[in-house]
Amino acid sequence: MTIAPLYEPHFPFPLAGEGQGVAVRLIAVFRLTTFSVGPYDNNVYVLSDPKSKEALLIDAANDAPRIIKELEGLRVSHILTTHGHPDHLQALKPVREQTHAQFTCHEADESMMPIKADHRVQDGERFRFGEYEVIAVHTPGHTPGSVCFIAAERLFSGDTLFPGGPGNTANPYASFPTIIESIRHRLFTLPDDTEVLPGHGKPTTIGRERPHLDEWIERGW
Repeated sequence: MTIAPLYEPHFPFPLAGEGQGVAVRLIAVFRLTTFSVGPYDNNVYVLSDPKSKEALLIDAANDAPRIIKELEGLRVSHILTTHGHPDHLQALKPVREQTHAQFTCHEADESMMPIKADHRVQDGERFRFGEYEVIAVHTPGHTPGSVCFIAAERLFSGDTLFPGGPGNTANPYASFPTIIESIRHRLFTLPDDTEVLPGHGKPTTIGRERPHLDEWIERGW
């Protein structure tokens, strides 16, 4: 488990769904808890406001008792689900029942989900926890309803972007050209020092990955 120190980053970035040239400035002081669960080492992210104890959970992937333990003392408003593949959903039902948080996903992936969504996320939608917020970015390709989430200088990329390339597009409903367009136009517009926190494995940065886009296109995965 990693507990990131409280931090106060601030920078401008394009706001999803509002066109080129639109920028927003976020200042964040929140706690990030990260741990991996299950046989596929899925990353679970808990963003919380130390003052109000309000929180968001990104991907209730597996090991519900562990997730529930990490959420003790917090008020979770939403379970933000990056996409509809089963390895990201194994703990969804018990965590939702325990926390009474709203299960939130994109409508294009709702048919893959084990339960009906409490809330269907919209591109550019903001989710507040205490004084802070996360912005949703629709990034289809790995699945039609894949969503990434931006919080200050961190991008929670689900299975859309990893160190070394995009997520797998050999699955049903996936599209390599679509995921490339999502990465090019929705993610690689972020600043170089944006930390990328994927659904599995280790983090990277936008600046580290952006120069390799043409290589990924040429190899086709």
